[in-house]
Amino acid sequence: MEQNNYHGALQKPIESGFNAKSTTCEVIKGIDLSGKTAIVTGGNTGIGLETVKTLTDAGAKVIVPARDMEKARKNLQGIAHVEIRAMDLMDPLSMDTFAQTFLDSGSPLHLLINNAGIMWVPLRRDARGIESQLATNHLAHFQLTATLWPALKKTKGARVVHVSSSGHQFSDFDFDDPNFLNREYETLKGYGQSKTAVNLFSMELDKRAKAFGVRSYALCPGAVGGTELSREAPLELFQKLGYCDAEGNILPEVASSLKSIPQGAATTVWCATSPLLNDMGGVYCEDVDVAPLVSDVSMIGGVKPYSLDPDSAKRLWEWSEEMIGRPFPIER
Repeated sequence: MEQNNYHGALQKPIESGFNAKSTTCEVIKGIDLSGKTAIVTGGNTGIGLETVKTLTDAGAKVIVPARDMEKARKNLQGIAHVEIRAMDLMDPLSMDTFAQTFLDSGSPLHLLINNAGIMWVPLRRDARGIESQLATNHLAHFQLTATLWPALKKTKGARVVHVSSSGHQFSDFDFDDPNFLNREYETLKGYGQSKTAVNLFSMELDKRAKAFGVRSYALCPGAVGGTELSREAPLELFQKLGYCDAEGNILPEVASSLKSIPQGAATTVWCATSPLLNDMGGVYCEDVDVAPLVSDVSMIGGVKPYSLDPDSAKRLWEWSEEMIGRPFPIER
């Protein structure tokens, strides 16, 4: 019988041997990536940068697409086996240009890590009119993955890793009004919707792609200190969430609970490289293991059933193809 993760059928921890405190160095130990090629979006800052360092230290060649080339060169300076190329996730044409250049090189693609994302931003839209969190966190990566599909398929063993978030619990995907045209914009709902979309896409991609040797994973890095992800979030939002006091000081109990960047990137690296996942895909992971399925929406952690719903996943796939203006070229 075909195994897939529809309705969270595979969402059970597998005793990976790691935990929330595990770091990238621990996860990558003993793994040789010599001869492998990876693309890491958002690879010049935060957990993306840590991911790039870890993969290159293990022998991989890593390509980092970047909107701000100067910033990328500065942050990636001195790291061997890294190439920086221009790309803007809010610009569909730049994504196609980046992907086509890679395809023209003839190189196989062993790892595509869809890491870049934005969070808690004011209402903006991309060139297609898509709300910016949905555009950046999901649709851009759908388009990039679709365009790079020939290089992934060529590899016979490629993995696509999508950085999601426990924030998916803020919202299911609203197919009636995904771009907040007829409802009031709430940045938390926009963020949650975009990450639910990431989970649905990852699950459906794995179901369709595994026949070609390509597996897909979504993951939550956890609450990580020292990243730029929440740079545009208003103070009132942090206060509403109970992260800081009236003066804007982060609460000690919150600060002590944050992961370090090497801990935050550990689940990404594990999903990209662990042999324990060789025969499993479409799952949502956290704390360097497969996450449990959690129906209680009041509980933080785990993955919510609506973000692994097969009907929503198929509908989102069709919506995403319509938005990018072409089909995802997986043969049926």
